[in-house]
Amino acid sequence: MKPIAPSRWCPKSTAVPAGAASGPKVFFDGGCPLCRREINHYRRIDRTGRLHWIDIASEADKLSGYGLTLDRAMAELHVLDSGGGWQRGIDGFLVIWMHLPAYRWLARLVRILGLRAPLGVMYRQFALWRHRNRCGVDGCPAPGHTRES
Repeated sequence: MKPIAPSRWCPKSTAVPAGAASGPKVFFDGGCPLCRREINHYRRIDRTGRLHWIDIASEADKLSGYGLTLDRAMAELHVLDSGGGWQRGIDGFLVIWMHLPAYRWLARLVRILGLRAPLGVMYRQFALWRHRNRCGVDGCPAPGHTRES
């Protein structure tokens, strides 16, 4: 999969922290009930541990090692692929699906039918809504803090 171009949402390069698991790393919001439910489904399917799951709600301290801020990571799904490239949004889901045998067909179908762009638009709209509701207009609070603290 071709890595996405760096933007204000993704670091330009990634130095993988020492001791980090190999394979794609999925950065997800475990504090979001919908996100947690979907990721837990994928985790149950990932019996061989092809993917490394990082819950940014409970492991936010790990983000700095990857050059991500909490607010950037909360804005949309981020996946650091095996080649060290960042995949976000629907491209991140494609990485996840390609590593889960039960979902490879879906990733291929999305590509073959040219659904990546329309699904990307839909995901971005959802991600904007979720980020606004989860973090507010001022960005996400530091871990362990609420908007009021």
